[in-house]
Order: sequence, then structure tokens, then C-alpha cells
Amino acid sequence: MDIAERYIRLAHAIDAHAPGFIDGYGGPEAWADRTVRDPRALQAEAQDLQARVQDVPEAGRRHWLEVQARAMHTMTRLLGGERMPYSDEVRGLYDIEARRGDVQTLEANLRALEDALPGHGSLAERKAALRDRVTVRSDDLLRVAEPILAELRSRTQNRFGLPEGEGFSIGLVSGQPWSGYNWPLGNLQSRIDINTDLPVTLTALPDLMAHEGYPGHHTEHSTKEAALVRGQGWQEHHLQLLNAPECVVSEGLAMNALDAVMAPDEVRAWLTGDLATVAGLDPDDVTAMLRVSEVQAGMKGVSGAAAMLLHEDGAPEAEVVAFLQRYNVVDETHARKHLEFITQPNLRAYIFTYAVGSDLVRGFLARHGQAAFGRLLCEPLTPGQLLRESVAPEQPAVAGDLTTPQP
Repeated sequence: MDIAERYIRLAHAIDAHAPGFIDGYGGPEAWADRTVRDPRALQAEAQDLQARVQDVPEAGRRHWLEVQARAMHTMTRLLGGERMPYSDEVRGLYDIEARRGDVQTLEANLRALEDALPGHGSLAERKAALRDRVTVRSDDLLRVAEPILAELRSRTQNRFGLPEGEGFSIGLVSGQPWSGYNWPLGNLQSRIDINTDLPVTLTALPDLMAHEGYPGHHTEHSTKEAALVRGQGWQEHHLQLLNAPECVVSEGLAMNALDAVMAPDEVRAWLTGDLATVAGLDPDDVTAMLRVSEVQAGMKGVSGAAAMLLHEDGAPEAEVVAFLQRYNVVDETHARKHLEFITQPNLRAYIFTYAVGSDLVRGFLARHGQAAFGRLLCEPLTPGQLLRESVAPEQPAVAGDLTTPQP
């Protein structure tokens, strides 16, 4: 049996026990066998896959399959009932280290928010009032997103190229723990969902569209399908896994997607100019929210720190909700939406892919230049490879395949 077929069949067998482990699949239907098998048998299959991967002749392909197979082995151990420390779970699934975050830094950012937020009242009240003034109504979201996507697609096409025939649909959903999600469908297509449970601000919309669409997740999935499946015959890239190291690179790429095609000054001018007009919002409010976003960029490790508090330290949910309320500067409803994300079984360890992935990609681009973003779109690199080929980024960052709820 071909290595790609073994890999894909095992992934579907794991998904039968843990629905959602497979994020997208566009390969042969015969390989998508979800017959339920004993987790111990799957663990043996994962060990066998790890051994057989060593026979793959192409070094880049072999290394990528090695780290993916290791994550699959971790999944089978968890399915078999093995208990492991949360930090070991993160490391085993994503080949990265979980981060606790620095409370002193978070406190310093809270003090900076006092100056950035206009109005009177508590920080959470002032932020909520400003957020409400720059929120795009659900009925207007797709209309406002249309010119954003058109501009991002044009810039992505000009800078990196796009496979002929790629495309996606976009729609609104509710009842989900994330802000946005890209569902790879195969055949160069995907679907983007925007969750309307919580407000979507104009200031977050370009990043969300870049993250999920151009030149983020959709661009990466379709470009890799064209280059690796159709170009190289590496059919394992028909498949996208949610709990595997590939997500670290994918989220890191998506979190840096807007910067790859548009300078920050351009984004600011766009938001306070044409986009504010399209959305019918006051440019002064948009400017104020941009200042708040800049301060909160240093606080986006909050969800990861909360996950460590909950899963590693065993803190009660009430304490974790209070932590999220304080450092995300949100009310209890918003805090519980974040808690929903970090308690969902397939997402509880995923939260670290954003912060770590973002830093790895920015370090990689700092060393190789912004044009190297195109390499990430078409080459199967691993977190370890990015680390070895990176320089330390100047400023850590986090952001939303899927985005966490906006604080």
C-alpha cells in the first residue's frame, strides 16, 4: 500500500473516534474508510506508519510525514485512554511548546488601554461601547467583505499567483466556538464561514478575510493541492488534519497573511477611508478602535494562558472566566465564548498554534524576506524547520482554517 494511502486511511480511522480530526479531504473516496476499530489497533498502525515513512525517498516529504505521523500516534494514545499532562498533549500533537504568557506584560497592557479607550466607566464598558460603534451589522457583513476580498485576491494574484480554477464560497453561521473557519473542500475549492454569535468589527474584517481567504488558508490549501498533489503526486496533501503540526505552519501563515500583501499604513488608510464609508461608520471611531487593537496585540496570548490555567493547573472554570474577562477586557458572555473554544475536545490544545505559529512564520520571513511567504504557500514545511530557519521576531503576536473569538 502506498504511503499516502496508509496515511489517509489511518486519519479516517482516527476521525471515526474523534470527529473533526480531519479538517478537509478531497482524495479518493475508497481511502476514506471510517470503520470504527479498536484504538489499540490504531496505535499499532500509527507506529507502523512512522516506521514506513522512513522509506520515503524525498527528504522534504519524508520529514513532513514523520512529524504528522507522530501526531497521529499521540492521537491514538489519547483515544486509548492514556492520560498525559496538557503540555505533553500540545507537544505531541503540534510539535511545539505550550506558553503560559506573562501576567506582568498583560497588566502593563491593561494600563495602556486606560489611555487608548475613550469615554467613561470600566475598561470593559468603554471597550464594549467603542466596539459597538465599529461593529458591522450581520446583514451588511457580506456586502462589506466583498470589496475587501476583491482587493486581497488581486494583490495575492499579483504577488504570489493563484492556481487556475481556485475559489470559495462565504456564508454566515452561528452556534460555533470560533470567529471564522475555512473548510477545505478539495478540487481547489473551500468554504468560509463567519460566526455571527459575537460582533464582527470593521477593524477585524480585513485580517479575517486575509486569514481565511487571500492569501491565507484558502490560498495555502489550493496552492498546495495544485503544487503537491497535482504537481508532485503527493496525495497525502489531499488531506488536512486539525490536530497535527501542519496547523502550526498554516495558522502562522494565516496570521501573517494581511501583512504579506498590504502594509499597516495602507490598512489603516483603507479602514478609515473607503471601508468606513462602505460600512457607514465614523472614521474617528475606527481610528480609536485601531489604537485599542494595537495595544491588545500584546495581550493575545491570553487564551493560551487561560488554557494552561484550566488544563495544566486544574483551575476551576469560574477562575478561568474571570482571567479571560480581566485580560481580554470583555464581559462574561464574551469570556465564556473563549472558554468554549479552549474546552472543545479538538480545539483545547489548538489554541497555541496561533501564537507559536505566528512567531515562527514572522521569524522565517525576517530571515528570508517577505517573498518567502510564497514558499510557505506551496512547500510542506514543519514547525521545527521554521524554527531552524528563523530569527527571533521582534514582537510576539497571536490572532482566526479557524479564528478564535475576537476579544
